[in-house]
Amino acid sequence: METPSTSILLTLTLTISSLVLVRSGDPDILSDFLIPPTLDPSTVTRQFFTFTGFRNLRKANLTGKTNALITKATKKEFPVLHGQSVSVATLLYPPSGINPPHIHPRSAELLLVLQGELEVGFVDSTNKLFVQTLRAPDLFLFPKGLVHFQVNNDAHLPAAAVAMFGSSDAGTISIPRGVFGSGIKDDILAKAFATDKETIAKIVEANEPLT
Repeated sequence: METPSTSILLTLTLTISSLVLVRSGDPDILSDFLIPPTLDPSTVTRQFFTFTGFRNLRKANLTGKTNALITKATKKEFPVLHGQSVSVATLLYPPSGINPPHIHPRSAELLLVLQGELEVGFVDSTNKLFVQTLRAPDLFLFPKGLVHFQVNNDAHLPAAAVAMFGSSDAGTISIPRGVFGSGIKDDILAKAFATDKETIAKIVEANEPLT
């Protein structure tokens, strides 16, 4: 016979289990790794597990750049990551460069500074801002789903970092582009940001998708 305490314990267990499932990254897979349907399993070699996309960073040109140059290794660029709950991105910041405010809806981000100095920060759900200055080789955690940014305050030297995620596709939503490049009407944005439509129009133009 089920006692009240047993019922409460069972409910609590189920609730905690549900929360764990909701908070988990990618769904578990039932094999060592996943092979795209377009690929013959018999042709899988060590190359399938190797990503060489970061080699292009050797010749990266930051001249004239204002935003960080981001190179991703997610399941899109590196298919073997599908189902492995991990991905990586490299970030090269030009002098005075910035990675504008954005969020990753499916994962926290662990940032490792490799070169230079960065000012980083995030805003929690109570609108509290946490800001820190990092120097290589410092680490900083941006919690899952929270707005965050990075800035290279050095006007002369570049900076570099690597970001690690607990999902094969953490997703990135740029706040400037997500708001002002989304197609929301100018008059709505003007009211929301307590400004005029002309100002909003200029910001929208600056955040139009690249063609």
